[in-house]
Amino acid sequence: MPTDDTGGGIEGRSGEGASPFPTLPNLGEAVTQLPDHWRDLGEFIREQRAGARLSLRRLSDLAGVSNPYLSQIERGLRRPSAEILQQIARALRISAETLYVRAGILEERSAGGDLVQAVLGDATLTDEQKHALLRIVASFRRENGTSPAPAGAGRVRRDAR
Repeated sequence: MPTDDTGGGIEGRSGEGASPFPTLPNLGEAVTQLPDHWRDLGEFIREQRAGARLSLRRLSDLAGVSNPYLSQIERGLRRPSAEILQQIARALRISAETLYVRAGILEERSAGGDLVQAVLGDATLTDEQKHALLRIVASFRRENGTSPAPAGAGRVRRDAR
């Protein structure tokens, strides 16, 4: 081990108590430099956890992540992977897609068209069932004053089964 002139220390040390490790940036500065969506994601997870009446420790157990790591995610200090988000979503019993959108991993889907496409693409439904579901969706949208289903959405191809 290299020594300094005084015979006992690490080379380049500049006095008693000095650390040989580089100084870390102020944590407050690091937090303000993280994108807002990570803090928003953490707040959303915290709100979902509170709504589910789960402690931080219980959610960390259910999700299979450490308590400190989950705490850092909730405070916006960590950027969790898609896999970790999926584990948290499963533990909270919410859609992983919701967390992916909030984390900026996925773009938010446009409203409406996905439901129609899902109904039309479901091979387990008969044509009559598809028509019935699409009529119900259209009536709910009219009732709520939202836009009707896209043109042609009410029509199901006979070979679409």
